[in-house]
Amino acid sequence: MKSDKTLVGEGVKFERIRRITGYLVGTVDRFNDGKKAEEADRVKHSMVGLENEKKEAKKK
Repeated sequence: MKSDKTLVGEGVKFERIRRITGYLVGTVDRFNDGKKAEEADRVKHSMVGLENEKKEAKKK
């Protein structure tokens, strides 16, 4: 019998895929310095930030 507290996808391994400079990549280890700098300069978004923005918008 399966536990009620098991999370969906728990224990499933996955690889992060990102689109950087027009390429789908898992890691940036093969990128040259310019592409690595472009990736580092990007604005990083998180779900926490989006949740905070929604809370602020509701206050207005």
